[in-house]
Parts: sequence; structure tokens; C-alpha cells
Amino acid sequence: MHQIKFEMNISYNWLKQHVNIDSTPEELSLILTNTGLEVEALDVVQSIPGGLDGLVVGEVKTCEQHPNADKLRVTTVDVGASELLNIVCGAPNCRTGLKVIVATVGTTCHPLSGEPFKITKSKIRGEVSEGMLCGEDEIGLGTSHAGIVELPADVAVGTLVKDHFNIQDDYRYEIGLTPNRADAASHLGVARDIAAYFRTNILKADISAFQAAEEAGTAVVVEDTAACPRYSGINISGVQVAESPDWLKEKLNVIGVRPINNIVDITNYILHDLGQPLHAFDADKIAGNKVLVRTAKEGEKFVTLDAVERTLSAEDLVIADAEKPMCIAGVFGGAHSGVSTETTNVFLESAYFNAVSVRKTSKRHGLKTDASFRFERGTDPNITVEALKRAALLIQEIAGGTISSTLKDVYPVEIKPFSFHVSYANVVSLIGQAIPNEEIRAIIVALGIEIASETAAGLDVLVPAYRVDVTREVDVVEEVLRIYGYNNIELKSQIKASLNTVEKPDKEVVLNQLADLLIGNGFREILANSLTKLDYADDSETAVRLFNPLSSDLDTMRQNMLFSVLNAIEYNQKRRNFDLKFFEFGKTYALDGEGYKETQHLTFAITGREEAEQWNSKKGNVNFYNLKAAVDTIVKRLKIEGIQIQDAPSNHFAYGLSYMKGQKCLVSFGAVANANLKKADVEGQVFFADFDWDVLMKIIRKNSIQYKEVSKFPAVRRDLSLLIDENVSFDKLQFVAQKTERKLLKEVNVFDVYKGDKIPEGKKSYALSFILQDEEKTLTDKQIDAIVQKLIVNFEKELSAEVRG
Repeated sequence: MHQIKFEMNISYNWLKQHVNIDSTPEELSLILTNTGLEVEALDVVQSIPGGLDGLVVGEVKTCEQHPNADKLRVTTVDVGASELLNIVCGAPNCRTGLKVIVATVGTTCHPLSGEPFKITKSKIRGEVSEGMLCGEDEIGLGTSHAGIVELPADVAVGTLVKDHFNIQDDYRYEIGLTPNRADAASHLGVARDIAAYFRTNILKADISAFQAAEEAGTAVVVEDTAACPRYSGINISGVQVAESPDWLKEKLNVIGVRPINNIVDITNYILHDLGQPLHAFDADKIAGNKVLVRTAKEGEKFVTLDAVERTLSAEDLVIADAEKPMCIAGVFGGAHSGVSTETTNVFLESAYFNAVSVRKTSKRHGLKTDASFRFERGTDPNITVEALKRAALLIQEIAGGTISSTLKDVYPVEIKPFSFHVSYANVVSLIGQAIPNEEIRAIIVALGIEIASETAAGLDVLVPAYRVDVTREVDVVEEVLRIYGYNNIELKSQIKASLNTVEKPDKEVVLNQLADLLIGNGFREILANSLTKLDYADDSETAVRLFNPLSSDLDTMRQNMLFSVLNAIEYNQKRRNFDLKFFEFGKTYALDGEGYKETQHLTFAITGREEAEQWNSKKGNVNFYNLKAAVDTIVKRLKIEGIQIQDAPSNHFAYGLSYMKGQKCLVSFGAVANANLKKADVEGQVFFADFDWDVLMKIIRKNSIQYKEVSKFPAVRRDLSLLIDENVSFDKLQFVAQKTERKLLKEVNVFDVYKGDKIPEGKKSYALSFILQDEEKTLTDKQIDAIVQKLIVNFEKELSAEVRG
């Protein structure tokens, strides 16, 4: 099953606030991916469209009236080149001696409105113009259209305009964050991995200027300390809610967060900087000047920020005042208690909420926010005060506020680090390669894990509480491996060539080799979600249902693998990809008495054309026999013999076959029934095979590969055309033939089938070929004729066949 990833944007320049980085953005992208933070995209982000590229500082040397236009002037401009540029300008403020912004020939300008345009050498009313003197709006630098930009007189001619305005490109990483890495859901979290990789230190922000006041301010009472183990808060008075400064807006814009106002933007900045969600309340709207952290009353009504009235559950944790809820804790703010343009006094909250409580509330109300994403996976309980101080200092700096209360910090029971022993020998054993003890220790320390004690055999470690995914020795081993580098582990052993070298074959070896076999035959592996909808179940009575599903389409554990591959085919077809060959290893689930039954499967499917469309290829669409060939290839590869054949069950297939081994079905395959195709919204025919993996593994036995010399004697082919009943299958003909001649008959194939008005009704004609070979001598005509005659006799006797020629 695919791990569901959370797409998180990280700024390259922002990371530099937390760790010294010498690597280029591209190099850092590879480092992040190799350490487990997969970079799915890397984009250049410019604070000003075009980044002012190609624009230079110039000085107007002469400025004269245009001979053919009253509102134009002809200028010569020094841009630091060997010759002055002739530029026609219509700005009223153009004059000799002015320092200006020049777009030279070849430069692309990005105006605030309209499409970008390229500067070319031209004639304007008969006068040559070799560039453009720029106004703010013409290059995206501002909104003014009053004239050209006037630069300070001391700016050097030829200076790049982007350097003068300190315009820097940033780089945005789109990281696919797996659910276990909640600790990395911030710039600080990502920086920790970078610091560990380079064995360097995190840069700490200076918060020494923080100074709390002596006034009590808003009172804080935490009633439910299980759902809220820590709650910190502080009052800030005299703020002016306004637009944020450019640097803050640019920070948020780079990572795709829309700026709102300075107070809200600061809370969002801290969230993405440190991973700690904050919430700012309008302090004047807090009834009784008291914050109460409590569970909601059953049925209590609350209007959230999106103006939706919600009915709360007694299991929901709320941040309330003396009269009413103000916020659903850790999930969503209220419509009436938040910061607005009229706000002058703020109560700032920084808390640690129980992950399970937040997850249930978020799911109950269908609310997913940046805050709930972090809280429900586990935040750092020991960073709440630091985050609060950082935010308070920024509010003072940007919004002009004053810290006006003591810092409240309700933390009755300290959350301790995870404590356990890590053995050096176990690290090496699990990784499979010797790593020096000093290297292991250095990586553990670089990851921020404290060493409580150390011996020659290992370490007693204290893992920070924010690493909710590192609670056992094996977790630390995984951490060491990802920082050490998976690519640095040598592959010392090769998978053996034979599947059948032991009495009970290794499941993983068989799985990998069959995957290689299918991939070698053009198949692609898929990994589908085991959660599906009830409509796809074979038997709703035995379906395993979820009590609290994510959605109605993900409320049932799959009972079959068919709809997993059909959904993948449907997804591809809607994107104009029709020629598909998929396979999947996975499990199905069903109720079994008082418990549950899990069954492992190998399935594959084909649809579309047999080969890509080409002018010199006339091959059409895939058919049942393409699928049968793939099934037979696997059966032959596993050396499975003694198979009985019967019709496939009709619940999945329009027609098909089942290979039986005794009373157990090894594989069923055939054409998918139209009703199932329609249910999955799939076009065209699909051919599907389903191996029962548990049955397959029981069948495989020790059967060592032995060398056998290629025969020196030629094989002989003989053909027969037989008229048989419609219900006689090729497998029955093959069975009779192999029973007739066990030693010399090597192959039986059908090369033509005919039904039509030239043969009796209820009959069909099969043209068969027989390959005969003696390993020790050349076959004589007499021997061959005798075998063919015996074949004819047995076909006539057992299957009522008639020889046509």
C-alpha cells in the first residue's frame, strides 16, 4: 500500500536561518531525498517576476527634444559599456545627470499588468532607440506610472539592478512527507536532518530580548490535562493590525501561504518555521478575561472561521472563555474571537494537544488544517514557550505591541524523552554492514538524540519527545541508516538463480523473481490501497468494514484484487493511456467466524493493444491467449506440474479457466465480466489473472536445476486436423496426446480453429501440431507413423474425433 504523503513546501533561503548550507539548491535536493525527505519538485521562486534580470543602472548623459515628437526625448545613456546607448524616452522626469534603470536590447521586461515583452533595437519617429528607460510598473518593481525610476546619485553605473535592490532568487522544495515524519513538518525539522547529514549544529534564534510583564493578564485554566498536557500563553497590548512587511510576505509567498495581516502572518510564520501551531485571540473579546481549556458540552453549537455552525461532541476539546467556546483546540478557530483590523490587544496561545484527541475531532468535523496536521501526528511539547517568545518579539517588532502580562505555562506533568538501549552489534546486524562505532555515535548525537550513558557495547539514549516515530532500538537503527546513506550500503549477496533450491522456498526470493519475470515481459507493478468501497466486495456479509472510515469510498477492506487493478486501468484510460500491463502483490480480507482472514495474492491484468501502434505492425488488441501465455510462463517457471483445468468462476469473469491442484485453486484467469468493467468505468476488454499466493507457496518444492545436454538429433513435426464436438477443449486433446506418447512427444500446439457452415452444427475443427523427438537417435518414418496412428485411434476412442486430413 502506498504511504499517504503530505505535500510540504520548504524555502532554501529560509533553511539557511537554521543551518549553514554550502550546497547548491540542486545538491541539497539530492541530500534531502537520500535522507528520507523525498523532494518531489524543485522550483525557482522570484519575489519580483523576472527577478529584474538584464536590467542595469545607467546615467543620462544628454537629453534633447525629439525632432519629430513633442512628448518624446532623445537621450544618450552610459551603462558602463564601451559606447553610449541612444534611447528614446517619453517620461516627463527624464533629464541629464539622472541615474536610471535601463533595459538593454535583448532584455525581457515583466510589467505588473500585461504579458512580458522583449526589448529590441528600433526606430521611434525616425530616431534609433537601443533600449528603454524603465518606470516601476514596467518592470514589476512598483505601481507608479508617473515616470522613470530615479535612483540615488551615488549608485555606480553598470550595477545590476537586482543587486542594487538586493533581489534574491529563492528555491522551493516540494517534499512528500510521510506520516511518521511529523518532526520534519517545518523548516527547523528539515534543517535538523541537514545538520545531521553534515554533522553540524542547528543555529539558534536569539530570544534574549523577550521580557514578560508583571501583570497577570488573561487567566488560564486547563481542565483536561490529558487532552492538553501543556498550554502556554501571553498578552500583547497596543498592536496595530496591518499589512505585513515585504520580507514576511515574501517568506510566506515562497511556500504558497497567502499573507493575511501581520498578526496572523506571524503565527503562520512560526508554524512553518518551528512546526509549532499558534493561535491569536482578540483579548478584548475574551469574556471574563479567562481562557478555559475544557471538553465541549454535548450538542454545544460553535461557529468556526469558515462561518459554518458546527455541533460539538463531548469528546471535542475547546478553548473557551467564561461564557462560550472560542476555538476547537488544535483544529480550527472561531468566527468571533479571532484577530481583525479593529484588534488592539492580543492573547497569544502556544499549546501541546494530545494527538489522538485532535485526530478524532478533526475527522469528526471533516476539518483539515495545517495545525491539525501537525497536532494529530505529534508536535514538540517542549517548544511551546520558545515559539511563544519568538512570536511575541515579532509582534512587538512588526505590529508595535507591548508584552503586557506574565507568561503562563501550564505543564503539570513533564513529557519525558523516550529512553532505551542501543547496541552497536544490533545496528551492524540489522544494517548488514560494519559501521564504525564512532560513526554510529556521531550520527545519533547529530540527530539531537542525547546519550545518557555509554559502554563499549552500546549506548543508553534519550530520544526527544518530538520524535514520536523513534521509540525503539530498531527505530534508531533506521535513523542511523538513512543519515549514513542507503547508497553507502554494499550489496554483498546475489539472489540465487533457482527458485527451487530448498524444501520450503524463501517467499521473498520467489516474489522478487516473479516480479522480475513479469517486468521483463513488459508488466508494471502497482501498489493499490487495501481500503475500497463496499460495492466492490464479493460478499457484503463477510466484508471487513471500518467503524470510522475516511470516506464512503474507503470504508471496506478489499475482498478481491480485481477492482484494485480496474481502478488503476480506469485512472490511466482517463489520461489517454490505453495499452496497459499491470501486476500487484497484495492481500484480501474477509470475516472468518469470530476473526479475520487475510489471503495473499499475485494478480496481473492486460488491456489495449498487443504492441504499440506502428506503420509496419498489424498486431491488434490483446486477447485471452496473451494472458494465458503469461500465466503458463509463471507455472512453467515454478515447475508446477499435475494441474487440472476447469472453468473459472463467473463472479469475476465472462469466460476463463482455473488451474487446480487437487481441491485447491492455484490461479483463475480470463476476460473480466462486462458488469465489473462497467462498475469500475473501464473501457474495452480487460484480461485478469489471480494467483492464490498461499497455495502457490505450498506447491513449490525442492527441485534442483540439473544440466541436460541439448539433443543432437532433430525434432519432427506432424499435423492433424480433427473434427470434434464444440465442448471439447484443447486441454482435453493435449491430455489424450500426452497420455498416448509420454516419451517422444515434446509439444502439442493448436494453430487453427474453425467453426462455420462447412462443418456440421455443434462441431468445430482443430488443427494440431505435434513435435516429436528422440534424445538418443534419429526418429524413423515408421516410428513417427506409428505414433501418429496411435494418436488418431485414441482421439477417436476417447473424444469421438474425426480426422479431416
